[in-house]
Amino acid sequence: MAFYVVYIQEAHPTDLWQLPSNVRDDVLFASPRSDDERTSTALACVRKLGILMPAVLDPIDNRTERDYTGWPDRMYLIDRNGRVAFKSAPGPYGFSTRDLEQSLQDITRATNRP
Repeated sequence: MAFYVVYIQEAHPTDLWQLPSNVRDDVLFASPRSDDERTSTALACVRKLGILMPAVLDPIDNRTERDYTGWPDRMYLIDRNGRVAFKSAPGPYGFSTRDLEQSLQDITRATNRP
C-alpha cells in the first residue's frame, strides 16, 4: 500500500483569491504559469507544511484535478485494480477519516480473501 500527496492548482493564489490567514502565515504564491513554476510552489508547500509522504505534481494543464475533481482538496483511495474505492467530500471540512478507515479495511479484507 502506498500513500501520496498530489499537488494540484494553488487554492488561494495571490493573484486570485487570497485568505487573510495566508498573509498572516506568509503563504503567498501567485498562480503558476508553467510546470516549473508549479514544481517550485509545490516544493515550497511540502517543505513549509512538513509533508513526509511522497508528493507528485499535477501538470499545469490541471488534468488530474479535472479528472478527479480534487480542488480544493480531497482524499481518494484507489484499489489495486486502479478503481476509486473511496472519495471524500471536498476538504478540509469534508474529510472523514472514519469513512476512509472503513474503506481501507474493506480493501484489505478483499485483498486477503482466498
